[in-house]
Amino acid sequence: MDNDNSRLAHRRRDDDRPKDQFLKLRNWLNIIFMVGAIIGVSIYLLSNHQVGIIIVLVAMVFKIVESALRFLH
Repeated sequence: MDNDNSRLAHRRRDDDRPKDQFLKLRNWLNIIFMVGAIIGVSIYLLSNHQVGIIIVLVAMVFKIVESALRFLH
């Protein structure tokens, strides 16, 4: 019986949390960052160091935007 009550209380707390309106956008920005970072590091290690650094820095811009959205929420 106590287990059922704790489940109901937990469900109520989840419903009270505000919805994150930027969640989908933040997920996409994270995906772009991860793909860009992997490509940038790969190019840095396998080919041209300068191009790899530029790609990683551009990917970091997406991560900074995502972080700003998370903090502003």
